[in-house]
Amino acid sequence: MSAQSQVIFTGGLFLLTYAMIMTEKIHRTVVALAGAMVLILAGVITQEKAIQYIDFNTIGLLIGMMVIVGITRHTGVFEYMAVVSAKMSKGEPVAIMISLSTITAVTSALLDNVTTVLLIVPVTFAIAKELQINVMPFLIAEVVASNIGGTATLIGDPPNIMIGSATGLGFMDFVFALTPVIIVVHILTMIWLKLLYQKQLKTKPELKNNIMNMNAEEQIKDPVLLKKCLVVIVITVVGFVLHQYLHLESATVALTGASLLLLLTREDPEHALAAVEWPVIFFFAGLFIVVGGLQHVGIIESIAKKSLELTGGAMVPTGLLILWLSAIASAFVDNIPFVATMIPLIQDMGRLGGIADLNPLWWSLSLGACLGGNGTLIGASANVVVAGMAEKRGVVISFIHFTKIAFPMMIMSIIICTGYLYLFFLK
Repeated sequence: MSAQSQVIFTGGLFLLTYAMIMTEKIHRTVVALAGAMVLILAGVITQEKAIQYIDFNTIGLLIGMMVIVGITRHTGVFEYMAVVSAKMSKGEPVAIMISLSTITAVTSALLDNVTTVLLIVPVTFAIAKELQINVMPFLIAEVVASNIGGTATLIGDPPNIMIGSATGLGFMDFVFALTPVIIVVHILTMIWLKLLYQKQLKTKPELKNNIMNMNAEEQIKDPVLLKKCLVVIVITVVGFVLHQYLHLESATVALTGASLLLLLTREDPEHALAAVEWPVIFFFAGLFIVVGGLQHVGIIESIAKKSLELTGGAMVPTGLLILWLSAIASAFVDNIPFVATMIPLIQDMGRLGGIADLNPLWWSLSLGACLGGNGTLIGASANVVVAGMAEKRGVVISFIHFTKIAFPMMIMSIIICTGYLYLFFLK
């Protein structure tokens, strides 16, 4: 196959893979792996080269955190937090919505947003049933908060994990750069949701008393396991904070935490590893190879050159283009394959344009891709997960309903980020 034929073949295969992921007719893991295998079978890249394109730091970090969360979820601590939050809100529906959403945001920053909503949503249904109110506002608020909170740290959302692994940016780099604007975005989003839903969220005084009578301690199923999990989570988070200074990769920290928790709990490895979402892991592996094919044949470099011609290589237009393109694209397609494509593109833009400090562009990509996921029901994995859980319980979150509420909030968040990036980074 000639060089020109390889470019056409690889570009076409990438577009076909992306289109099939978007349609969701075939599971995205199957599509990504099939795309990777076709690339190797066609002789575009060798198996050895394909393996080099897989980012094992991202995969190791995901596996480590999934094991830790999978063991911790058996303790009931997340249900405990939700009940305490509801009681602190004195049974007021709007206050409960905001407090549960804030717990979701904080937990998403320290664990990951998909796991967080899996744990929070069942408790939300129970509380809404006790108050005899519509659960929909709670679900939408928690979905939006999970994507906002996940943006704040290296480990909160898969796009950030990928960016950190590709660039060497550490946990505290993400915290210092993104957390300030994320706090502002979260507060304004909660105010928006309060104004939107306060008339709908009304309940009777006797039903509020039912919430106040709930026993939070009863939610803790295994106090001994909880203590062990909390110790390991604290050690792991401290490890993330210090990993740059200790010259350790984030995957090493996560896998060390998982190994320590397995040692302390004597958990059956088979059960612990069952908590790992293996389809997600193999999706990443296949996707890295498909995007690696684009790099290998020079397509990414060509796009980078065109982008530099468009923006002149100036930091402000380049950063804002990446922010808004990422946000709009991530609202309608999964942000993981989008970010996987953008990472080598930005790296090539830096190399070709002579941009010494690429960090502002990475923050633009992170904010755009993670917050853009709030735009529609299919924009982020957490959105789809919550919609599926709700449907099983007889509550249908339609694409149109979600988009009408969430898309304007997403645009507000990107406008805030535009000002923040312009003032502090894009100079």
